[in-house]
Amino acid sequence: MAGKHEFLHFKKDAFIYFPNDTADHIYMIAHGRVKIGHYLDDGKEVISSILTGGEIFGELALAGETSRRDFAQVMDDNTSICPLSIEELKQLMYGDKELSFKILKLVGLRLMKLERKLELLVFKDARTRIIEFLKDAASWKGQKVGFETMIPTKLTHKDIASLTGTSRQTVTSVLNELKEKNLIYFDRKKILVRDLENLS
Repeated sequence: MAGKHEFLHFKKDAFIYFPNDTADHIYMIAHGRVKIGHYLDDGKEVISSILTGGEIFGELALAGETSRRDFAQVMDDNTSICPLSIEELKQLMYGDKELSFKILKLVGLRLMKLERKLELLVFKDARTRIIEFLKDAASWKGQKVGFETMIPTKLTHKDIASLTGTSRQTVTSVLNELKEKNLIYFDRKKILVRDLENLS
């Protein structure tokens, strides 16, 4: 793809698309981070996901979405994005069954994560939502280091609060509590879960 497509470069806080924009492309992140979200009637921002290099977004256009229902905003300077028109992707999928399967699997995983997030928001308290976020992040992007699981992340406490429907103060309180109990360790670049099965 790199040899055939022009990459777009964005600065921090730039928008790739807004709600109601025409949905005729999907996007792959080559470098940097992008947050996907929407606005409530009162103007409050709700973040549904934060994506990093190698991930795609805007894929609902494949399912018939004609105009965007959310926004995509860059989180880091020097973010590189590869846009791919829906027609181009359909042609690629038509000639590559493995690619078609992986795209369908990705969409299915996104739907499962969204359903799980909605379930947590409705039925679980703030502390449980934060802990379940850590478990999901560990299973999605975690790297095993002996018995521990390392989650490489640049997420701030504010980012985690947005993703879990809590406040930054609550996230800080819960993470510090887990750290004091030696269940996790964290700094600005990673979160280390001591024992994933016993994290509670």
